[in-house]
Amino acid sequence: MTNQNLVLNTTPHALARELSGLLLIGGELRPAATGKTFDVVNPATGDVIATAADGGERDVDAAVRAAVAAQGAWARLSARERGRLLVECGRRLVGHAEEIGRLLALETGKAIRTESRVEASLVADTLTFYGGLASELKGETVPFHPKMLTFTQREPIGVVGAIIPWNVPLYLMALKIAPALVAGNAVIVKSAEEAPLAALRVIQVMNQVLPAGVLNILSGDGPGCGAPLVTHPGVGKVTFTGSVETGKIISHLAADKLIPVTLELGGKSPMIVMGDADLDKAIDGAVAGMRFTRQGQSCTASSRIFVHESLHDAFVDKLKAKVDAMTMGDPLDEATDIGTIISPQQFERVQSYIALGEATAGAVAHRCSALPTDERLARGLFVQPVLFTGLANDHRLAREEIFGPVTCVIAFRDYEDALAMANDSDFGLAATIWTRDLRTALDATRRLQAGFVQVNQNLVVQPGLSYGGFKQSGLGKEASLEAMLDHFTHKKTVIINMD
Repeated sequence: MTNQNLVLNTTPHALARELSGLLLIGGELRPAATGKTFDVVNPATGDVIATAADGGERDVDAAVRAAVAAQGAWARLSARERGRLLVECGRRLVGHAEEIGRLLALETGKAIRTESRVEASLVADTLTFYGGLASELKGETVPFHPKMLTFTQREPIGVVGAIIPWNVPLYLMALKIAPALVAGNAVIVKSAEEAPLAALRVIQVMNQVLPAGVLNILSGDGPGCGAPLVTHPGVGKVTFTGSVETGKIISHLAADKLIPVTLELGGKSPMIVMGDADLDKAIDGAVAGMRFTRQGQSCTASSRIFVHESLHDAFVDKLKAKVDAMTMGDPLDEATDIGTIISPQQFERVQSYIALGEATAGAVAHRCSALPTDERLARGLFVQPVLFTGLANDHRLAREEIFGPVTCVIAFRDYEDALAMANDSDFGLAATIWTRDLRTALDATRRLQAGFVQVNQNLVVQPGLSYGGFKQSGLGKEASLEAMLDHFTHKKTVIINMD
């Protein structure tokens, strides 16, 4: 059954059903080789909305074979032609953005207005951005010897395995597949078990433009599908976003093959609010930075907020009031600001951290917003955002990645102490500082141990801005020209003797 033959409805529930139990390999929608599936659950209601194909080794092998067969001809296209096709994929996805956004909200519990619709639109934007960078796939001439013409050229790696997470599946997938494809590689995506449907729909639409086999997608669990993809001899590069623990496993598996990996892992991102900061702007920055509309399920979430003691109490009061005003409810309701946690397992994890904080002497848990009262959502995985005060920077809640709507607000008196606490972490993904003093801002950007540092703002990752972490937050960069050149091409040196 080819993707062109599948007639899809635009309502998210119908679309979920029509995509049930399918992989996309070699331009063809097909079930897993074993015929096995697993349930896809709406986290707002607990209802099973679809099934996903439970891919395994035979499916991985089929996808790699299809990718290898397609990659040579794809690489022989001019870079600008590959870029043009990516731009056309982006154009088509604009027309499907609403249906994809609603499907994403249904399967992940992310609110349609504040999260899912925005993410769906970013996919097209990312494809268009990288499509325009195709002409930058060029080398350099090297003045090695006057009688030798010496130059470098960029060549694709071959087949790329892209393993994506559930929290921002579409955008993070786009940041992987777009540079890999423009650089001339074929790609196999392995979706997250919790969010396989919207990603499949994006790949299906792109396959209406791209040659069969250039872009494939599998679903399944890590051991059964992800590990065979990483270890398959036909895969020459792996790019992964997810937990530190899984990233280490992937790194070890890739090391046995001596293939490159890009790892975007966890974070415990600090936000420093100096005594001279614009308090209202800092409050807005904390709401955006904690990704409360995403239930805090973000590796860049500002889950440690260091506030000068002169502003601390006012900051907590204003932040609580701001989050209290946000509406938690049905992710498909336009009035909803905050949706759900992704899965029962993650729900229990977040609740356990909240319970740990509440049991700590001296700690105060400021619960925000209000749980929905709609009976249809009684089984939904809703968690009230919690602001903890009274916790030290060495507490588990301030050191471990919770991946939920929980942040620690910690008072400080001295700037040097704030910097020391901010850097006292195994992670180094993102950081922000809020101040009116230019010297303080510039000093902090130099000394904060994070790969993505902002002053007086808390933007999400943007196409064109190099993104990647220090320490255990990962290896390599994404979202930039640098990412395409360094991580999805080989650099070859050529010397021609002119004598």
